[in-house]
Amino acid sequence: MYLAILSLAAVLSAGTTGVTADDLDAAFKSIQKLNPQTDIAQVKAQATKLFTMAKQLASEPAPTEEGLEKSNHAKRMVWIKEVEQYTEYVVSAAATQAPQAAHIELVGMLELQNPKSKYLDALYTRYLYSLHQAGQGAKIPAIAEKAVANFPENEDLLLIMADHTFTRKQTAQALNYARRLTAVMSKHPCPEGYKPADWEKKRSAALGRGYWISGVIVGERNQYIEADQDLRRALPLIAGNSVMMESAYYYLGLSNYQLGKMTMNKAQVLEGAKFSDQAARLGGPLSVNASHNAQVMRTEASRMR
Repeated sequence: MYLAILSLAAVLSAGTTGVTADDLDAAFKSIQKLNPQTDIAQVKAQATKLFTMAKQLASEPAPTEEGLEKSNHAKRMVWIKEVEQYTEYVVSAAATQAPQAAHIELVGMLELQNPKSKYLDALYTRYLYSLHQAGQGAKIPAIAEKAVANFPENEDLLLIMADHTFTRKQTAQALNYARRLTAVMSKHPCPEGYKPADWEKKRSAALGRGYWISGVIVGERNQYIEADQDLRRALPLIAGNSVMMESAYYYLGLSNYQLGKMTMNKAQVLEGAKFSDQAARLGGPLSVNASHNAQVMRTEASRMR
């Protein structure tokens, strides 16, 4: 398809930008000769050149009068878009194979050129990890916030934003991201190239974090039914993380106690006491309150039939 479109180059020369269609055609043929797996530095240099030239050509104003010139301009814009898309593909292929520093540069280039490029979605997992490993973790939240607007079902971006907003007590945003994360992870199949066991591990961790964040937030808001549902889903997925388990047990205790009181369900009140005991045994910052809550709940249950 690209060669068919590029064959139009001879008749689609640009007018006023200083860059011609022939220039772009020559640059395109040069990048086609490169191997993205080995010619990483050359890909970066050639792609930078191609993106700049394409942007210059694309900025040419369209003729206002109908006719051959206007028709050729429209064809030229389509051709330029095809060149850009192919160049994005080459950059993404090189980024996939590149060592850490080059990977960061190539993905950053692609983000600047086209933040909605279809190739970015699959690159974010390694890109975000590479930034963290390179000591550039402070950049990640801002990158993720912009990127998730373009890739609203990317689980890595959603997880980062759920965590980031939750730790900053931006609870409305955190709840939104956490809900979206659990919805995405509940329906996404194992991606191509992932080992099923690795995907299941990632899926369970993301679901656990999402349900825990949403459960704690609605628990703090006294939304007892939602908190009970979310935190029960989280429990088997966060086993072994004492910090998360403590707050999960704590809000499960409060939620079941309140729901039991509202429905005069003694067994549920006692279940709330049991959850509170489990939170107290973990010895974290909520342990004293959880121990006190368990005593109050048992006293309340003793008064119920």
